[in-house]
Amino acid sequence: MTGLASRDPASPEFWSERFEQHVTPWDRGGVPAALRRYVERDPRPRTVLIPGCGTGYEAAYLAAAGWQVAAIDFSAAAVAAARAALGPWGGCVQQADFFSYVPPAPLQMIYERAFLCALPRRMWPAVAARWAELLPAGALLAGFFYFDETLKGPPFGITPAQLEALLAPGFERIEDEAVDDSIAVFAGKERWQVWRRR
Repeated sequence: MTGLASRDPASPEFWSERFEQHVTPWDRGGVPAALRRYVERDPRPRTVLIPGCGTGYEAAYLAAAGWQVAAIDFSAAAVAAARAALGPWGGCVQQADFFSYVPPAPLQMIYERAFLCALPRRMWPAVAARWAELLPAGALLAGFFYFDETLKGPPFGITPAQLEALLAPGFERIEDEAVDDSIAVFAGKERWQVWRRR
């Protein structure tokens, strides 16, 4: 990552630099199979928030499936990349801070894709609290969770016990399965999970 000056993944500049210089090893360039399978077996359109959406391929996929999608990122460069990549669906992407963002409609789901693991561990309790605040009882937190004990990041891995401790006060896990199409940076270390708000 030569030439990248910003070292704090909690700042928008960290991520904007990487998008501007096309250093985005987490960007798979498409929609993961587990999300496609989930939408196919539960096709009821939902109102969904995608925090830290990056290039936002999933936003376009869900919007095309009839979902009401709000995709946000605090990096201006990420938002610009998403809007350029998503064509007619680019309008569902906006620049916003997850911790102060107010959704335009009550949420039925938050889609997690490399948002938690992108942020330093010190921020995780605030992320979990915000997820719980944004989702009413019965709503879903669904997506991919990165399990690794290596301290360096991003991505910052979590252990299964840490994730359980983080989410169990507000959520009940209702799905957990291995991921078979991970990109290199996540290979063998991520799982698709769905958590229901208590």
